[in-house]
Amino acid sequence: MKIPIAVIDAFTDRTFGGNPAGVCLLDHPISAEQMQSIAMEMNLSETAFILKTEQHGFYSLRWFTPTLEIDLCGHATLASSFWMLQSGWAQAGETMHFATKSGELRVKSEGDWLIMDFPLIPTYTDVHPTFSKEIFGHSIVQAAQLRKNWIFELEDENAVRQLIPDFGEIAKNSEEGFIITASGHGAYDIVSRFFGPNVGVPEDPVTGFAHCALMDYWNQKTGKTQLKAFQASKRGGELFLEKHDDRVMIKGQAIAVLTGSIYLNS
Repeated sequence: MKIPIAVIDAFTDRTFGGNPAGVCLLDHPISAEQMQSIAMEMNLSETAFILKTEQHGFYSLRWFTPTLEIDLCGHATLASSFWMLQSGWAQAGETMHFATKSGELRVKSEGDWLIMDFPLIPTYTDVHPTFSKEIFGHSIVQAAQLRKNWIFELEDENAVRQLIPDFGEIAKNSEEGFIITASGHGAYDIVSRFFGPNVGVPEDPVTGFAHCALMDYWNQKTGKTQLKAFQASKRGGELFLEKHDDRVMIKGQAIAVLTGSIYLNS
């Protein structure tokens, strides 16, 4: 079986920026085991698999890291929507509906931009049992929990950029990983980084799901419902966030880097 596949850089308008995702547009179902094998072969933070349903405009969407299937992935959803538009699976201005493990997600194009309608992830202020006052040499202003991750707010943007993570300690002290954040200076309201060693992603370049939680965290703290965000990884990426009740609109761009085929022998 020959399956078309593309590598798309998400949350960027330049090649080799943002976060790369593998995207497979499936005409026929394949097994979860085959999806996992493809994701392992691609060795990207996530590979997405889109399957048409019987209802026009509705698709099944699943995301796999090199080691496991995950519940929610923003950049691979953005990449998938971009590649669907480029491949003729969807038309400009059309709302794409995706059935996922996190419920129905919707994405619509607006010129060169894509706007994703995602669930707001609730966060709860708390004190981490191990990292209560500082983390890897940087003071913690405040910490919060979400279901499988922790958020740590640091003193400023420089602290976020300069932090050197200990992935072994992160793995021991979280179910999935740590989100590090601070207020931005200059062009951005907030900056962040995400470390997810327990899902096979030591540092993710740009993380959509983390911003569903960061929107809730910073809204609670500042009252703001709109944020311009930058994820300060080596590749870097920018996101525009807007809170609507229990949903987050995440706006970003994407660009194609590589296309080809995967061959399945069984």
